[in-house]
Amino acid sequence: MTHWKLIVVATLGLSGLTWAAEAPQSLRGTTPVSDSASPPPMAQYPAKGKALPRTFVHQPPLIPHKASYPITRERNSCKGCHDPARAAKMKATPTHASHYDSAGELNDAYYFCKQCHVPQQTLTSEAK
Repeated sequence: MTHWKLIVVATLGLSGLTWAAEAPQSLRGTTPVSDSASPPPMAQYPAKGKALPRTFVHQPPLIPHKASYPITRERNSCKGCHDPARAAKMKATPTHASHYDSAGELNDAYYFCKQCHVPQQTLTSEAK
């Protein structure tokens, strides 16, 4: 009988400690869950046909537009505008000659443009 009394007293005693424990702090701080945050600002890209300045020697050119165009094994959508034959008409930076092999085909090592080239945008608010 004393064994059961000890278990009951210990359980009640420990349950009292849980009431005294501090409530967990939310990652949202004091903002209620029902409040939703405002969406991030829309990206602002430079004017069409304007190249962005480079910040160091041999920096790959930055992409001054959205870069969500598909690049697959079968198709590189960047070539639609940046192929040297079309670049002037499209007001785009032509793909550099170093990216082509002796047969004039795009070298496989340079096929996935976003390995080196990254989109650049101007945001109106600072990150916190």
